[in-house]
Amino acid sequence: MNLDTIKAHFSIIRDERQSAKVDYPLFDILFGSICVVIAGGQGWNDIREYVLGHHEWFLKQGLFEKGVPVDDTFARLISNIDPAEFRDCFLTWMKAVHKLTGGEVVAIDGKTLRGSYDRNDRQSTIYMVSAYASANPD
Repeated sequence: MNLDTIKAHFSIIRDERQSAKVDYPLFDILFGSICVVIAGGQGWNDIREYVLGHHEWFLKQGLFEKGVPVDDTFARLISNIDPAEFRDCFLTWMKAVHKLTGGEVVAIDGKTLRGSYDRNDRQSTIYMVSAYASANPD
């Protein structure tokens, strides 16, 4: 599956920013964040550090062409995504990449990281999603 296909799965997520002021496309932020979560990252700074460490690879994919945003930018943009929209996109993507056959399963686990939110507006909450492909014993 190529990056354009993944991008198509997440294209329904609304980006509420004014298009003239966008330096970092929403898909760049989403895809970079998903890569970090899969790699075991656990916070906004981990996302930034991972993308910085792999910036050449991301550039080859046409991502983060204007550089890597600060961790607050990752936090603000991810926090403004409708969780239901993200869930729907993620599940559609997972269904596309894994054909479910007899004995095979994709386990999806989600959690909210404790202490990752602003108590006043709960807008900076970090949600983590993990997906595991495995075979059921017969």
